[in-house]
Amino acid sequence: MKKKEKEASKRINKKELADIVSDFFRSKTNETLNLEYIFSELNLTSHPQKMLCIDIIHTLLDDDRIIEISKNKFRINNHGTMMTGIFQRKSNGKNSFIPEGEGEPIFVAERNSAHAMNNDKVEIAFFAKRKNKEAEGEVVKIIEHANDTFVGKLQVGKSYAFLVTESRKLANDIFIPKENLKGGKSGDKALVKVTEWPEEAKNPIGEVIDILGQTGQNDTEMNAILAEYGLPYVYPQAVEKAADKIPAEINPKEIAKREDFRNVTTFTIDPKDAKDFDDALSIRPLKDNLWEVGIHIADATYYVQEDGIIDKEAVKRATSVYLVDRTIPMLPERLCNNLCSLRQDEEKLTFSVIFDIDIKGNIKKTHIAHTVIKSNRRFAYEEVQEILDKKEGLFKDELITLDTIAKALRQKRFKAGAINFDRFEVKFELDEKGKPISVYFKTSTDANKLVEEFMLIANRAVAEKIGKVPSNTKPKVFPYRIHEIPNPEKLENLSQFIARFGYKVRTTGTKADISKSINHMLDDVQGKKAQNLIETIAIRSMQKARYSTENIGHYGLAFDYYTHFTSPIRRYPDMMVHRLLTKYMDGGRSASQKKYEDLCDHCSEMEQIAANAERSSVKYKQVEYMSERLGQIYDGVISGVTEWGLYVELNENKCEGMIPTRNLDDDYYEFDEKNYCLRGRRKHKVYSLGDAITIRVARADLEKKQLDYELIS
Repeated sequence: MKKKEKEASKRINKKELADIVSDFFRSKTNETLNLEYIFSELNLTSHPQKMLCIDIIHTLLDDDRIIEISKNKFRINNHGTMMTGIFQRKSNGKNSFIPEGEGEPIFVAERNSAHAMNNDKVEIAFFAKRKNKEAEGEVVKIIEHANDTFVGKLQVGKSYAFLVTESRKLANDIFIPKENLKGGKSGDKALVKVTEWPEEAKNPIGEVIDILGQTGQNDTEMNAILAEYGLPYVYPQAVEKAADKIPAEINPKEIAKREDFRNVTTFTIDPKDAKDFDDALSIRPLKDNLWEVGIHIADATYYVQEDGIIDKEAVKRATSVYLVDRTIPMLPERLCNNLCSLRQDEEKLTFSVIFDIDIKGNIKKTHIAHTVIKSNRRFAYEEVQEILDKKEGLFKDELITLDTIAKALRQKRFKAGAINFDRFEVKFELDEKGKPISVYFKTSTDANKLVEEFMLIANRAVAEKIGKVPSNTKPKVFPYRIHEIPNPEKLENLSQFIARFGYKVRTTGTKADISKSINHMLDDVQGKKAQNLIETIAIRSMQKARYSTENIGHYGLAFDYYTHFTSPIRRYPDMMVHRLLTKYMDGGRSASQKKYEDLCDHCSEMEQIAANAERSSVKYKQVEYMSERLGQIYDGVISGVTEWGLYVELNENKCEGMIPTRNLDDDYYEFDEKNYCLRGRRKHKVYSLGDAITIRVARADLEKKQLDYELIS
């Protein structure tokens, strides 16, 4: 007999016995149990124990958790209770199960988790919902493991070690036998794979996959962030060797097949520290006040063979990842920084969209072609901006013309209902060891917007080329970049939130009406204290853009057709678009929708993971920066309100930290979810989203990437 069942024979209260009886029924899922068998197995010998057990059984019957097959014979109620979905583990033991399709989360107690890991696909037995209790279930089968690797700090003893994680997805440290340490020492950050989690064991057992380095070192911490998100932090040597074998010389026969733009004025415009130049602009005058503008994109798929070793690695990565201090490229360095990169004074193969366009942004003609170019100049954004401001410098006339056309295109886009989210980026100046020494904000200039507008119309033209077909014709399979209209409920929440600051947005009407109203509001908040907060909340009210073969248009850009064509060096969807566009222009048949929809889903998911890793690296550097400013006082704004505390974003450097509710000790504060505020029960003091606030920096925890602030006023 199990130990737990023996315990029932001792003095026991009703709640403890109820847990034992419930667990006993769940352990006998397909069996019919009579009363005498239950008493015997649970060692219930006294009359009071038996009466208590019968009382519990009647409660289980009332709650529909068990059924009575015949007099005094019972079985767990399994009818319609088996469900498949995703298990979400929480370090506080409040795990949940998200059913496939639609459905509310179901609570899974730690004792009923079968040691499932976070995001595992599982099957659960759903307990009938009890009155005034949340829905509850038990994992009965782990169908597919999602992730079995964790990042943390090693604690090494004489004969064994533990990986201590800060993951909110794992309550227990991972036990590591000494022979599986791979040379790791106490204080090392390591990537550990869970190899087993015995049913009776409190801790999972694992082995070290890789030692990332000493905790606190910049390279270690950046690699740890990548490993935490399951992103690669080294490039496979076999893939790099394959790239090294690709000839640098372009075959003259290939050049002969292409439209030749080598003698047309062409330049690249990129960040000053960029190495992968994947787009270039060319311009030359035509008759009748028209200009020919070429958007030339690196022809990466010429070098990357579909389903080859380089392509398979690119599919897996799906995107380049941009951390605070480094780029983790999708393609090997030889390709992204050399062969494909549109470097100055070098002949390069490109895939181009060429427009005949007037100064007011009216497109008269479009054609798409494989081309060869030779860039005359590599510009940084700052150089172009200076030329536009001073109206002097190299290629002054061409740049001013492109800027004028770009501004006309931008105006047309907003008139059609595009939403103007001009956000700044938080950037760090780092010393040679990667330590942040200052924070600055990168905003979009006319030079940035010039490039952006031409990339947008090139992407739209490519999507229209394949997707825009006669009404009685089915378009060929193609990956689109889609963006759905905002969720009405989120739009209503945005409206209610900004009303407290005196602003309005429309929540009904046409798509264009709503987006124009949002733009009007975003214009109104420019330069105001609440600007960053309101812009953040407005962005959160939008849907996320994603990739799909089902085109529904792009709401945020106000385009009926849109795709990603202009960055094949750093985004895999652009490589898919290049390949399919080439195939269809050559008369090829439509591709497999399932294959490309699966790839679209994968790319959308990897884009989100990369964005999370990028945010995590920014957060780490913010905490590192503020760790040297403990005790200093700053003004900020309440950027988030939860039951456990107030999030505060500092005005000076946008570093966000938290004032825990427990530290607001002048009253007992309750969370008002509807009004985004904490309200004092006795004094009725209210802390609301958007309120100005003064804080002192109290703690900086680099392991948790967490800042704690203290309230000053």
